[in-house]
Amino acid sequence: MNTHRTARRLVTRAATAAALATALGLGAVPAATATGPSAAPLSVRPAGTDPDGSWHQDGLRLKAADNKKVDAFVLRARRAERAISPAVRAAARISHADLIGFDQRLKSPDSLKRKVATSMQESPGRSVDTSLGMINDAVRFTLQWPADQYSQGVHTAAGLLSAWGNDSTRWANTWNRTAGYKAINSAWRAPRSHQLFEVQFHTPESKAAQLETHKLYEEQRLPGTPPERVHELQAQQNAIFAAVPVPPGAERLTAPDRREPAPDPARRLPVPAHAPAA
Repeated sequence: MNTHRTARRLVTRAATAAALATALGLGAVPAATATGPSAAPLSVRPAGTDPDGSWHQDGLRLKAADNKKVDAFVLRARRAERAISPAVRAAARISHADLIGFDQRLKSPDSLKRKVATSMQESPGRSVDTSLGMINDAVRFTLQWPADQYSQGVHTAAGLLSAWGNDSTRWANTWNRTAGYKAINSAWRAPRSHQLFEVQFHTPESKAAQLETHKLYEEQRLPGTPPERVHELQAQQNAIFAAVPVPPGAERLTAPDRREPAPDPARRLPVPAHAPAA
């Protein structure tokens, strides 16, 4: 069976449903700055920010000028999210996915700063701009299906995102790994803002394993974690993910083909409406 052809048929079939989803108001996403613990106002100096504008946490540091650039990056991501979330929500509903952790769709400023500072520490000479350019999960989503619906669901959701003009920039399918994390982590570039965003495709079992191993992973990646502890933490994560069942056909799932805009009728349909700017 040609899974790509099947996916294209599903996308075409889903295009009408996409228009219906738009009419039903799926785009009415609450402003991200009003939801969740990650939405603390940037005007209030958060813990870790020094009086001179620099930042430090867990042995990591950013100079004031670099910290300012990360804050600007956070604001751009928050603005772009208002147009990205409606499309992801529509793709989730059409593909019968559960949208997990939607209130945490924005990575917190401190988490982004840890990521940037770690990147610059591990690669001396790397600039803050280069480090920021490598981040694709400032805006992130998780779609989840039962194992028996997973492969078809991923085909449909990814195909819709592509048909609506989002470019696939990364597709990491780790279902065929013999050890470690199991899921699909994808990254996309939004058509208007060009903001990168991440979509993880999970089953309930793989998501539960991710949550269970999160603290282990965070400790593992800290700069001061001794090598022997790093190996121990990885072994614990491997054991947890080894118990996750692989959905039928999941290891063969690939990113949607890039589409030319003219021949594809799905691209001529309106992208799900987005919330008006605040």
